[in-house]
Amino acid sequence: MRSLLRVSAAVLPILSFVPAHAADPVNDVLKANRAAVGTLPASGTARFEYAFSGSGLTGIAHSTQDIATGAYVESEEAGPISDGSGFDGKTPWMQDLSGTFTAQEGGDRIAVATNEAYRNANLWWQPDHGGATITYAGQENIDGKPNDHLVVTPRNGKTFNAWFDTGTHLLTRTAEPRQFFDTRTFYSDYRKENGVTLAHKIVEDAGVGPDGYDTLTLKSVTFGAAQPISAYARPTAPPTGATIDGASVTVPFRLLNNHVYLQATVDGKGPYTFILDTGGHTLLSPKIIKEAGLKPAGAAVGSGAGKGTVISGFVQYHEIAIGGVKLHDQTAIAQNVYDKSIEGIPVDGMVGFELVRRLVTQIDYGAKKLTFTDPAKFSPADAGTPVPFKFYDHLPQVAGSAGGVPGVFDIDTGSRSEVDITSPSVEKFDFRGKYAKHVDAITGWGVGGAVKSYVVRLPYLTIGPFKEPSVVAGLDGPHSGSMSDPNFLGNIGSAFMKRFVVTFDYAHQIMYLKPIQPPPSDIGTFDRSGMWINAGADGFDITEVSAHGPADEAGLQAGDVITAIDGKIVKPEDLAAARASLRMRPAGSKVTVDYRRKGAANHTMIVLRDQI
Repeated sequence: MRSLLRVSAAVLPILSFVPAHAADPVNDVLKANRAAVGTLPASGTARFEYAFSGSGLTGIAHSTQDIATGAYVESEEAGPISDGSGFDGKTPWMQDLSGTFTAQEGGDRIAVATNEAYRNANLWWQPDHGGATITYAGQENIDGKPNDHLVVTPRNGKTFNAWFDTGTHLLTRTAEPRQFFDTRTFYSDYRKENGVTLAHKIVEDAGVGPDGYDTLTLKSVTFGAAQPISAYARPTAPPTGATIDGASVTVPFRLLNNHVYLQATVDGKGPYTFILDTGGHTLLSPKIIKEAGLKPAGAAVGSGAGKGTVISGFVQYHEIAIGGVKLHDQTAIAQNVYDKSIEGIPVDGMVGFELVRRLVTQIDYGAKKLTFTDPAKFSPADAGTPVPFKFYDHLPQVAGSAGGVPGVFDIDTGSRSEVDITSPSVEKFDFRGKYAKHVDAITGWGVGGAVKSYVVRLPYLTIGPFKEPSVVAGLDGPHSGSMSDPNFLGNIGSAFMKRFVVTFDYAHQIMYLKPIQPPPSDIGTFDRSGMWINAGADGFDITEVSAHGPADEAGLQAGDVITAIDGKIVKPEDLAAARASLRMRPAGSKVTVDYRRKGAANHTMIVLRDQI
């Protein structure tokens, strides 16, 4: 909701026409705007209340803004949703659905907050435009009406676009890249409040189309005395919503396809299989919702590593219990996690940021154990080497390098890969030119569908002080989804992180890494069969075959169904072991495959080999 509520988007004058051919159109437009806002205080606090509708829900939204600096606090409540954000001029922060307050200093979060504060304070009206670079991009027709187009780059911000109706000189829309979305905000229904002309309707397109539109309708606005800037700073109260039996709790987990799976109950029902995903949120599947008698509401548009989007609702639960750890009275996203075909096992839910934000979480990939610790009782003495990080929304982001290219990486245990390089980074640093030996292959499956990459082998990857050799990397091509985000270099998954005992202390923004000795035998390995398989009703469905790879040379095709490997009938629950075998068996190994094509039985042999 960050960009939905802003003084600068609403407090704009009705002025005479500024011709597109004016000698200094930027200053003409902005000087005229400032001259028309005679009733706006030079300093103080502006408080807005809006009726909110979006994601299939209705509710109330509030925005409190410092008129002089643009600092802000925003919140919304709609059905089971309650969240917000803020910026004190230095550190942005968010309040997530579960109620925690978390600093936002990774990715483009500071730049986006800076832009919003710039607009809130109308700094573009200052003689030097508040330090921003502003250019006039010409006159454009929008909805049949001519608009003057300004391109604005605030100091410490990022470029955004603004359009003003040439007849009324009211702001009609803005456009700004945020994360991997191209967002747009539309302003209309201007009326006077307290002598100031305000947009009474604000619609934000978050970049996922009409299903993702949020609408704000102005109910009231008041102006008052200025508050101290500290009123806009992140609240420091520790998060509630979790309990733990004693100082720490340890539970076992299964590592399948480099994913961490644990057992949990929901409101006393279960146990259910949950994935632990530091890159994700609490998700509850329709199965859990039905069996636990929960009531979903709303319909939001979600996206992830895949190209597509999904429609999700929201649901309040009383308790998710993982051994002696309990999350309670929070809002989860109502959505299927994975279809059974993707993992070979049913995955009923997900726990991620909301859990790890509240408890120090250690993943011991060697011992297959998870340990949760009360943050007040955690000692880092034996946790390993500290690696500080910043939050990019809900993701920890660390500094490092890929093959010598420096940058920042998201840490995402929900990814099965070692590292995936974002498509803007691939292009900017010419990764494909540097690493010609490759294979085009599906490397994972996330929200939005299959993730296909140009897979190469990097000489090394570093995070913090650790430099790990021979790392498999997926180089993403241009597409939508989180891997098209230009604000980080890549996404590091469990295939890389399982070299360590990893401890996340989200409260202090530190990740501890302790190398596992000896290291796992499959680190740095990649599929040697040249195909991607999912679990189907009658065997393993081949969803893709790499051109000129081993499976292709054996005559296999996408759409074939593998019924037996080396004479053993395949079962869905064997999918992880089959993928591991096709990755870890030595190059030159021969694998016999029985399969069906259009109902006809066939037999072939794959000779495994290194593809990268």
